[in-house]
Amino acid sequence: MFSRANKEFLIFIFFLALSAIFWFILTMNEVYVRQVPVCVRVTDVPRNIVLTSDDSDTIQVTLRDKGWVLSTYLTGSDMLTAEFRFNDHRTGNGVATITSADIQKYLAQRLNSSTTVVQVKTDRLDFFYNHGQSKKVPVRWRGLVEPDEMYFISEVGYNPDSVVVYAAPEVLDTLRAVFTEPLNQTGFRDSLKLTARIARVGGVKIVPDRTSITFITDVLSEVHLNGVLIHGINLPDGKILRTFPSRVGVKFVTGVRRFKELRPSDFIVVADYNEIRRRPSAKCHIQLKQVPHGVQTARLDESHVDYLIEEE
Repeated sequence: MFSRANKEFLIFIFFLALSAIFWFILTMNEVYVRQVPVCVRVTDVPRNIVLTSDDSDTIQVTLRDKGWVLSTYLTGSDMLTAEFRFNDHRTGNGVATITSADIQKYLAQRLNSSTTVVQVKTDRLDFFYNHGQSKKVPVRWRGLVEPDEMYFISEVGYNPDSVVVYAAPEVLDTLRAVFTEPLNQTGFRDSLKLTARIARVGGVKIVPDRTSITFITDVLSEVHLNGVLIHGINLPDGKILRTFPSRVGVKFVTGVRRFKELRPSDFIVVADYNEIRRRPSAKCHIQLKQVPHGVQTARLDESHVDYLIEEE
């Protein structure tokens, strides 16, 4: 009984597979319209020319043919490629232009004779170039990079910290820096090292196209530093401003490692003679004019001190 059942099952499977093959043959013999990716490439670029955009681009082309033929385009190991000589499409304004008509004509000559190019999904492709004009610009990161609570980024290092950009002269004149693609890193405590791609800029070639960025973290701490000297400013010749006290303390938030490097001379506190003359008082106003890098929410212990103006 089991032998007979197995035999019937195998016969069923055989005819099922046979019918599937016939169905597949009939289906693939139908005419279809499908979108196929095509790589458009510029070739034979002269040595004295620098392409400031990629030398290739991918577009979608709509083709009509039998399923057998279209499947060879869609499942082939290599993408369909349309190649155009640079000198045949260059212009005098730094752009080599390849139109949809150029692409359609190229494909019509090289695809299967039964294949029809229905549509090219672009009006034109522009490849920018120059004659080697370049300059060096710094790299800057962008995005969201935030360490864990009570930590902050004390320093950012780049390797390389600058790149060479090739572009049209009018673009080079306005380009001051390049930026990375948006970064997204949060909640870290130890120093973080990332490799980031440089964001593409239209008509600009960037060498190299990526950089290594190191975010150095430190623990936030509120600290106090004494002995910051008060400087008199805007004093006329022959006058000396003396304050009592002559030095003040400053409170601020910074990293533990950064605090060990700070000195009172890194801060600048001033008393303005012009302000004293406009608003005469028994005490003069002092203000924190300059704080070093990595210092946050800095404030003086006192905002007014006694003073004396002497004649030399």
